[in-house]
Amino acid sequence: MDADPTLPGRRELKRRQTRLALITAALRLADERGADRVTTDEISAAAEVSPRTFFNYFATKEDALVGDPLADCGDPLLPAGRPLLDALLEALAPAFEQIQRDRDLWLLRMRVIAANPQLLPLLIAAAASAEQRLSHAVAEFCGCTPDHTRPQVVAAVANAAVRVALIRWAEAGDARPLIEHAREAFAILHDLKESR
Repeated sequence: MDADPTLPGRRELKRRQTRLALITAALRLADERGADRVTTDEISAAAEVSPRTFFNYFATKEDALVGDPLADCGDPLLPAGRPLLDALLEALAPAFEQIQRDRDLWLLRMRVIAANPQLLPLLIAAAASAEQRLSHAVAEFCGCTPDHTRPQVVAAVANAAVRVALIRWAEAGDARPLIEHAREAFAILHDLKESR
């Protein structure tokens, strides 16, 4: 029987596991001591890898703390034949599912960033990179160039909706999954379009 080409191979799974172990170790240590009091050697030891392995994945400890947490989700691909906001929500659904599966890690990341404001510039840079990838996907969906105003504005607004959904999900006392918060935020965008 042939392997499913959509599933990652053994090497890719090992790479993802190592990356996750490094992120988890970095966040736990930073949560315990503060980001400034943690070294890459300590993160490597906690993740049971060599410091050299750490630098195969991250340039700095701050990258492990913030980085691009959705790197394994790949670039969003908007499905054709749908209204733009629906296509965006569908394209981002795998990322929401991944975040939901890693809820404890995401809550830890948000707590570490809140307690270590020096990480904010890196977080902003990661968000800008994700927004640029989303802008390219919107441009392809709309049939225009990525430097056109429309995909840039749509990506920025969608990014804001996702940020609000994440914050509400993290702060919510209920057990609603992230996708429901995202649907609620995107519904408001849709309502804005319809309101006069």
